[in-house]
Amino acid sequence: MLFSSLEFLFLFLPLSLCLYFVLPRRWRNLSLLVSGLVFYAFGEIEALPVMLLSIALNYAFALILQKLRGKRSAATCVLAVAVAYNIGQLVYFKLQPLSELPIGISFYTFQALSYVIDVYRESVAANRSLIDFGAYISLYPQLVAGPIVRYSDVAAELRERRHGIDLAADGLRRFCAGLSKKVLLANTAGAMWELFALREGFFDAYLGVFFFAMQIYFDFSGYSDMAIGLGKVFGFSFPENFNYPYTSTSITDFWRRWHITLSSFFREYVYISLGGNRRGKLITYRNLLITWALTGLWHGFSLNFLLWGLYFALILIIEKAFLGKLIASAPRLLQRSYSLLLIAIGWVIFASDGSLIGISEGGAYILRLFGIGCSELCASLTLYELWRNAAFILILILGATPLPRRIYLFIKKKTPRAFATLDVALPLAAFLLSVAYIVNSGYNPFLYFRF
Repeated sequence: MLFSSLEFLFLFLPLSLCLYFVLPRRWRNLSLLVSGLVFYAFGEIEALPVMLLSIALNYAFALILQKLRGKRSAATCVLAVAVAYNIGQLVYFKLQPLSELPIGISFYTFQALSYVIDVYRESVAANRSLIDFGAYISLYPQLVAGPIVRYSDVAAELRERRHGIDLAADGLRRFCAGLSKKVLLANTAGAMWELFALREGFFDAYLGVFFFAMQIYFDFSGYSDMAIGLGKVFGFSFPENFNYPYTSTSITDFWRRWHITLSSFFREYVYISLGGNRRGKLITYRNLLITWALTGLWHGFSLNFLLWGLYFALILIIEKAFLGKLIASAPRLLQRSYSLLLIAIGWVIFASDGSLIGISEGGAYILRLFGIGCSELCASLTLYELWRNAAFILILILGATPLPRRIYLFIKKKTPRAFATLDVALPLAAFLLSVAYIVNSGYNPFLYFRF
């Protein structure tokens, strides 16, 4: 079930909110568990046993590890079994056709795995309530698309949460903002990417990758906004997942801003566990290669995702070796141009999964970005589309920067009365426009459902 579907907006969400707030506080985690399982079953009921098994086994692994504290060798053996189960399950399903991949398995498996590892490290205590742990894993606001929420982020809130009108209103505003980003911006950008992806002109190549970059950003960051907003309504503080990544001044900076919770997971549980940067440059570079190869494969067991991970690993190694210092001393415009060009190439590799273009088409596409193999410089149809979509392109560009938020905060500070009106009118308008789009359009993809 998509957040951007009429079934979710007008049936599931109101019912789940009513169930949650009608029940006494001691029953609210149970209502979250039930709502999460129903939400998941609605989208893919045949995969529900996989999630239930993951909940039961990881709950048991954590309790066993809790009892084995002080017995390091035995605890290490249990951890090895837990890691093998979680990673093995993920690998098994990633090797299956995309249509057989359980929705959101990458996200909830990583959450369960981080919980078990943290119990082993004794940084958190095992939760003795199966209902509370099940609610954490199946929490539907972030179940199928993240952000990846570590157990330590919400452990206290699973026990006791704060609710209030102001917090709920803030959460609903965030949800409406995310909904409009996904529906009004990402969906339209996705349709434009499909239009330009197979054209062979020079400017076609840049317009196509621009629209794909905007689709995947507003698609995923919009879902993260909706998740964070719903989390606030239910009393949870989920971590931020994006920080204006297209304003990055290097690729290192980009990966501090894009899908922050995934980057943090791999840094904490893979890169640092391998030794991080503590054992010399060569070992550091090796650790980066392993971490980014696994990051690529997390998205899918196909060549394009592996190449995508290794591509960014190579750039990060070069930046760490010498290029980072040179970039830091360059003018800001050059820094951002450098970052955006490399990000664009990365997105072409990422998109070459065969759904629209394959590896060979992706390679030819990258060459066209440098003027190689182009059929023409700029077709008349390209100029027409550029002119027709000029306002939309400007909105996409501005929307990917901090400028709208700065204007919003400026109005809040300088004209509080006008802000009070806008604070209600803008989310309401965003919601109504999004619903109108959903009603009138059958095009409503979500790229990260496949992960």
